[in-house]
Amino acid sequence: MTEGCINEFQSYLRNEEKAEATISKYLHDVKEMLVFIEEMDLNKESLIEYRKYLSSQYKPQTVNGKLSAINAFLKFKDLLELKVKFLKVQKRVYVDEKRELTEQDFKRLIAAADRNGNKQLYYLMMVLYGTGIRISELPFVTVEAIETGRAEISMKGKYRVIIFPKNLVRLLKEYTKVSNIRQGCIFRTRSGRNLDRSNIYHSMKRLCRDAQVQPSKVFPHNFRHLFAKCFYSIEKNLSHLADILGHSSIETTRIYVAASIKQYEKIMDKMRIEVDKQKPQNNYSVVPPSKERPQNNYSVVLSSYTI
Repeated sequence: MTEGCINEFQSYLRNEEKAEATISKYLHDVKEMLVFIEEMDLNKESLIEYRKYLSSQYKPQTVNGKLSAINAFLKFKDLLELKVKFLKVQKRVYVDEKRELTEQDFKRLIAAADRNGNKQLYYLMMVLYGTGIRISELPFVTVEAIETGRAEISMKGKYRVIIFPKNLVRLLKEYTKVSNIRQGCIFRTRSGRNLDRSNIYHSMKRLCRDAQVQPSKVFPHNFRHLFAKCFYSIEKNLSHLADILGHSSIETTRIYVAASIKQYEKIMDKMRIEVDKQKPQNNYSVVPPSKERPQNNYSVVLSSYTI
């Protein structure tokens, strides 16, 4: 495949209104695939072989992400018959505690940013936590949006409204006034460009040591998960939460509010499962028992119920 073909694929993805981050990833993944099959023909067998190679190198979710890029490329080339199936991945029941950002972690990060005088990161984390906004949607957090208390977001053919809590509006107005930001996006680099994912990611990682929070927990998208959990703890309405987060599928929202293993253990402990030792009944007694009990010597008791 020539460089021209890759450029045409890039144009195709832009016409499909893919986000720039998605386009960059797809191009990278397709180039990797083309390097692997360089000595082979592009056919079903070579792609299955490539999937096998990916499976030996990456986690299933990562493999499926790369396969999405490859299948998009095959669609662009009108080679749909070569599309390869995704790996089957079991739905996540528990959250990996090493990656679960808690409210306590958030408070430590905020305090550390405040101590270090990093006002931009301080208010940025407040926005991520207080609204559940995506990093790609940050350019819509403008001086004008703060004045109205809401941001109208239109991306990839989708439209939604982000509501800023009143306390957050007050804080952001203070920040823009002190920082002399009079119009447009409020989170920008010194050169005036909007902050991108890389800027934010590295700033957060540098804060972890001072905040005494595990770096594995701290990345921009995790603040969106924390918002979802906090919202769901107040209002147990997945459908409403899905609308707020801009999810087209409620199954995606379920992942956001999944509990950790420790939380499930606490729930199980509250169930007070214990063994109730009973005397064996006399099967030959002419007097019927006053209350039926299980005939085994041991019954499992769940709270006040006997199973």
